[in-house]
Amino acid sequence: MRSACEEFWFRMVGRKSSGGGELNKAKRWGGQAMQVAIVTGSAGLVGAETARFYLAQGWRVAGIDNDLRAWFFGAEASTRWQRERLEADFEAYDHFDVDIRERKAVEDVFLRYGSDVKLVVHTAAQPSHDWAASDPEADFTVNANGTLMMLEATRRHAPEATFIFTSTNKVYGDTPNRLPLVEQETRWELDPSHPYARHGIDETMSIDQSKHSLFGASKVAADVLAQEYGRYFGMKVGIFRGGCLTGPGHSGTRLHGFLSYLMKCAISGREYVIYGYKGKQVRDNIHSHDLVRAFDAFHQAPRPGEVYNIGGSRFSNCSMKEAIGLCEQIVGKKMNVRYVEDNRIGDHIWWISSVEKFKSHYPEWRLTYDVPRILGEIYEAGRHTT
Repeated sequence: MRSACEEFWFRMVGRKSSGGGELNKAKRWGGQAMQVAIVTGSAGLVGAETARFYLAQGWRVAGIDNDLRAWFFGAEASTRWQRERLEADFEAYDHFDVDIRERKAVEDVFLRYGSDVKLVVHTAAQPSHDWAASDPEADFTVNANGTLMMLEATRRHAPEATFIFTSTNKVYGDTPNRLPLVEQETRWELDPSHPYARHGIDETMSIDQSKHSLFGASKVAADVLAQEYGRYFGMKVGIFRGGCLTGPGHSGTRLHGFLSYLMKCAISGREYVIYGYKGKQVRDNIHSHDLVRAFDAFHQAPRPGEVYNIGGSRFSNCSMKEAIGLCEQIVGKKMNVRYVEDNRIGDHIWWISSVEKFKSHYPEWRLTYDVPRILGEIYEAGRHTT
């Protein structure tokens, strides 16, 4: 039997009988050329969303994921269920249990598909501030060296493919905390006279001279490297600096997956700990489906070496206190919350991404999921399993 979370994905996006598995059965790879997307972190939140998006369009997807997330954060963070769902739903999904730091193993995946590789979406990463400090070498080799392996394999074996890199707003370090913030009842907010106030923080903010956390530093290295492969080699590389990426496909855990883990705590009654800033710190939240639609827009008309802030913007954002209130409304009970005065190193007090640059380049793209809709979907996915 499927778990409730798996059943949700089957109903919402798996659709084995309409556009997914049946379509792929009709287009068997052996007899004809097929567009191939290589997706790292393919069983994670964004990777799985990406895989499903392109599988439903008749692509073949090569997923690279060795479930390091379970090693980072423990069994509850494992993405194995997503991998099994993809393999069950789509005949055109090929899974590779490969470590992205191993050059030969990565190159072997590319060699298998050759010139059919049209798109590489690199989402695999170590994503936590706190975990990075516990093992800086592993964090850096996964985030920086792993990205180098993927870029080089693409340059050598699929140089015409579009390359999407999922970076992070943490490349800006704690520079956003120097913005003129105003305390309100439920959130910190930016002084309305500031240029970022209307749309959010744009790509002109410096990534230099700030405290990044070790995670932020490893992602800076990967971010700049990806830009250079676009600018120096002329590859079709796009860098997406995400805010909070979210959705029901997230295997949320204490150290990563804000809304997913928050809802998990709301349903189960387990304690949720707020770290500093009076619980009024603000995050924008982008649903993985909206993010993947942005990836696809870039793929249709790539701009080599371009950098985009990408997140929920003013359309989809909340403070921690506001998110807790929404969870309590949806679940119908008070949450078990504890407050700790000390904030996490490198944590942002206020982050809202401006997506105006991306929208100016791709005007047909729009955000469709706001925070209440996202939380409602996460609740439906998790209420019978948490």
